[in-house]
Amino acid sequence: MTALHPIKEISINTQESGSESTGLLLATSCPVIPIITIDDASQADALADALLAGGIGCAEITLRTDAGIRAIERLTGRADILVGAGTVVSAEDVDRAADAGASFVVSPGLGLDVLERSQERGLAVIPGIATASELQTAVLHGLRFVKLFPAAAIGGLALIDAFGGPFPQVRFMPSGGVSMDNLGGYLAHPAVFAAGCSWVATRSDIANGRFDHISAQASAASRIAGRLAAIPG
Repeated sequence: MTALHPIKEISINTQESGSESTGLLLATSCPVIPIITIDDASQADALADALLAGGIGCAEITLRTDAGIRAIERLTGRADILVGAGTVVSAEDVDRAADAGASFVVSPGLGLDVLERSQERGLAVIPGIATASELQTAVLHGLRFVKLFPAAAIGGLALIDAFGGPFPQVRFMPSGGVSMDNLGGYLAHPAVFAAGCSWVATRSDIANGRFDHISAQASAASRIAGRLAAIPG
């Protein structure tokens, strides 16, 4: 199975300079973003192949392990998968991700040092928010795409609905508690642009080389996203 849709570049959370934009180039048609924690960077290519076989052409590789940066370095040379860094919590993390070739960074919270360094390094940044105050601060800094984290624990779809009134321009990537059962509900919401899914390729499955299972999980998630994409409007 090929990726759900061809990669189409857009600018997300960027700063404009004349006709040039800097920041994240994210696949508009990659609504399922696997959140990857990897312990052995030598498994990165097999992991990418498994995701692609299941129809997913992007990955958020967390910096929770020493292998994370090395895995990003291995995959950024490939043209068939878009790779970002997750669990980015400092300006130094942004530098590590940028130096490794990441196309975007995802943070669990709203750190202004992370936002500023990402813009300086030309990386798109998707910061995490959990409250209206954090979201208001993100909007004040020109951001329209944010991560809702931890989504399930703080209200999920109900909170996205509540934020929609005062912040109609914002689009969300729920992460934390997104499952096979509720993925469709999240992706069907008009204010959701993607969902972060840690269950597609778990740390255990990667470590144990269960790449066929990862492909099956990716395929199941792709089918859910594909059904929704086929619905007019």
